[in-house]
Amino acid sequence: MKQILEPYDITREREMMLPLDYNRRSQLKHYDKTYKAEITNIIRLTEMEKLFQVRIIDDTERERFTFLPGQFVMVEVPGYGEIPISISSSFTHKGFIELCIRKVGLVTTVLHNAKRGCKVGIRGPFGTHFPMEQMRGNNILLIAGGLGLAPLRAPIFHVIENRSYYKDVYILYGTKESNLLLFTYQYEEWDRIADINLRVIAEQGSKDWKGEIGLITDLLDEVDVDPGETNAIVCGPPVMFKFVCQRLTDMGIPMHRMFVSLERRMHCGMGKCCRCNIGSTYTCVDGPVFDYWTVMNLQEAI
Repeated sequence: MKQILEPYDITREREMMLPLDYNRRSQLKHYDKTYKAEITNIIRLTEMEKLFQVRIIDDTERERFTFLPGQFVMVEVPGYGEIPISISSSFTHKGFIELCIRKVGLVTTVLHNAKRGCKVGIRGPFGTHFPMEQMRGNNILLIAGGLGLAPLRAPIFHVIENRSYYKDVYILYGTKESNLLLFTYQYEEWDRIADINLRVIAEQGSKDWKGEIGLITDLLDEVDVDPGETNAIVCGPPVMFKFVCQRLTDMGIPMHRMFVSLERRMHCGMGKCCRCNIGSTYTCVDGPVFDYWTVMNLQEAI
């Protein structure tokens, strides 16, 4: 009797169906897989930023895909290339991710011209994550500047969904101009949650701006926490880290309790192309999340 062989599909192998092993070099072959995904919704945030809601098409792949706050994915636009984008949503929404994308180059411009229903490729997730489990039982300072609120949304959602595990929570956000603020529609929601202190500031305000004027470090003046029981997550342009983290140091918060997400030029996500290396450290594999003590010992990291 002639035997008919089933089509071979490596993505259905038992090993490939196991849960992802985060940030393990030996497991990077898993991340080389591209998930076919669809843009289901697009939200305009500013003139330069849009929020893309993306859904993995295959049911099995959608159930398997997961990530942790602070990780990123490589987004491929067929025919144009791929770019690294931090995941800006809660990991509890299986197979659905949100990506805040600023229009700055060819691929991002193509994405900004895309419509609902467009297909993209997703690889990942890549990189290290914020140690949210280790922060339980402590106060948390969630500090963002400019586009840094995008990667900070994932730990914000995690804290909100697990509010009872943390003490006082501060969300501090600043931009150069008030019209550059992101996710303004969520501020009221975050501010209503018990024991979450939301403060927003801009260096320059429009004529309609009724909020605070100043630098993001000004917001730390009214933060009253026990430094020995406090962790800080800082996201934004690297130049901001020096000023914010120095201010946190002056408050008595140890450097190993501060965590930052480094923005580097990443291309492959797997430490192969060497475009994001800082000496022998590869941001895409060893980062992008580092404690500030490590960052201070990485030459030219910021």
